[in-house]
Amino acid sequence: MINNRLPTVFGVLVVLAAPAHAAEKAAPAHAIERPALATPGNAAEAEAILGAKLLVCSTCHGNNGVPNNAATPIIWGLQENYLLKQLHDFQTAERDNEVMTWMATALTQSELGSAAAYFAKKNWPAQPTTVATTVPPAAVAVCQACHPQNLAGGLPAPRLAGQRYEYLVEAMRRFADGERANNPDMARIMAAISPAEREAIAHYISGL
Repeated sequence: MINNRLPTVFGVLVVLAAPAHAAEKAAPAHAIERPALATPGNAAEAEAILGAKLLVCSTCHGNNGVPNNAATPIIWGLQENYLLKQLHDFQTAERDNEVMTWMATALTQSELGSAAAYFAKKNWPAQPTTVATTVPPAAVAVCQACHPQNLAGGLPAPRLAGQRYEYLVEAMRRFADGERANNPDMARIMAAISPAEREAIAHYISGL
């Protein structure tokens, strides 16, 4: 028997049945999901439950790693430490997103690490991109300081190269306007950059 299974499995089925653009409407504001738990000692059951939870991620992030919505970020192949922090921040409301709060609170503490490792091991999806500007905008230098190796990222910060333009622009705006507060350094840096510079940065790095 799986403890607390019914609410989570029902929620999973509802989201899977809904189109990606309706996923946010499927969850009420700041919805908290009660994690489904396997019978103690039943490893196969625990693996099946985690697999069902991770399957829901493809509703927005795509089953081939390419998100179904331009404003949704690519998460396949992102750094494990970054993914784990974001899941933790969604779970504790340090980062605000109704759907992701619902998803993160459906994971147990041990499942947070498993989920981060699962997506980190995936390959960054090959996708058609616009050609990056020959000369990078001057403001991109602030990104290169923390997102090294041609903006492919590392331990200090996640990969940016090839990330979705729409997501990048909105993420930078949210940092600049104080709407996203789970990284004070990013908030300070983005607040010092003009909207036009942020757009130029997003155009450049989304085409890498």
